[in-house]
Amino acid sequence: MGAKKPKGLYLLSESAFDRIYGADTRREIEAQVEMVAPLQTAEMIARDPTALADVQLVFSGWGMARVDDAFLDAAPNLEAIFYAAGTVRYFVTDALWERGVQLTSGYGANAEFVAPYTLAQIILSLKRTWYFADKVRREGAYNPDEKEALPGLYTGVVGLISLGQVGRRVAALLRDTLPVRVLAYDPYLTAETAAALGVEPVGLEELFRRCDVVSLHAPWLPETEGMIRGAHLAAMKANATFINTARGAVVNEPEMIAALEQRPDLYALLDVTYPEPPAAGSPLYSLPNVLLTPHIAGAHNTECLRMGRLMAAELHRYLAGARLEYEITREMLPLLA
Repeated sequence: MGAKKPKGLYLLSESAFDRIYGADTRREIEAQVEMVAPLQTAEMIARDPTALADVQLVFSGWGMARVDDAFLDAAPNLEAIFYAAGTVRYFVTDALWERGVQLTSGYGANAEFVAPYTLAQIILSLKRTWYFADKVRREGAYNPDEKEALPGLYTGVVGLISLGQVGRRVAALLRDTLPVRVLAYDPYLTAETAAALGVEPVGLEELFRRCDVVSLHAPWLPETEGMIRGAHLAAMKANATFINTARGAVVNEPEMIAALEQRPDLYALLDVTYPEPPAAGSPLYSLPNVLLTPHIAGAHNTECLRMGRLMAAELHRYLAGARLEYEITREMLPLLA
């Protein structure tokens, strides 16, 4: 007779469930876990938490219920939460750590999409693609023999702010793809990691002064809020580009807008803002040197299925007693976006 299956539950919003847990992933999970109830949402659990009584494993995603003392009192057997999305900050409380519940997240899968998106933006920026496209549109013509200066993919200098999951992936992609110089600002960067990634550690001000493209990957924390100031952008080289796929609140937005208004040669590629979306009438909608996208760098649509697959792989490791590749600990939480 085979080993008894652990008891589990899907707990997330209905729309997230359909996007994250595809049929193949559900079959794989349910071959190893006995689901004790149909899909539950945070609202359903708030009304009636009895579905949690025997649950050992929760499979979640966007719309997870807050894991506080009341939740854990209703789930006395809970051992682990498999969260197939990015940030866990909105539902984690001290009670989770104090009761020894393991937590793993799909943030690594999200990084798989943000990093190549960022690489693409860096390449296009080193070629000044957005400037040339705007110029051709304005003038209605172009001379292919006129070659304006651009940093290029050989002598360009790229700066990365923060080398977490995404920043490290971007650094590795640059190292393996382009012969550009890469500078990095991260207070926790060691000499060994810098050497392995092929980056030159520098201060934040120096990074903005020296780079043709600066890409922000810092998490939103009390100490990083408003960290990027207008003076940083004002100090950038002529025709430089600033990319933000991290969090809008890490940038002092009014100061950034003022710098972009004063420096029309700069470009800002903003996939995130604060607030998100920008307030009606914000100059970010109309500045000609701003490209604003609606937070598309991370997993979207069918890409979200990858996060469900990641949690299925983590389940295999968990049941085998192996280390979880994307486990989040109490000590890690403040460093995550």
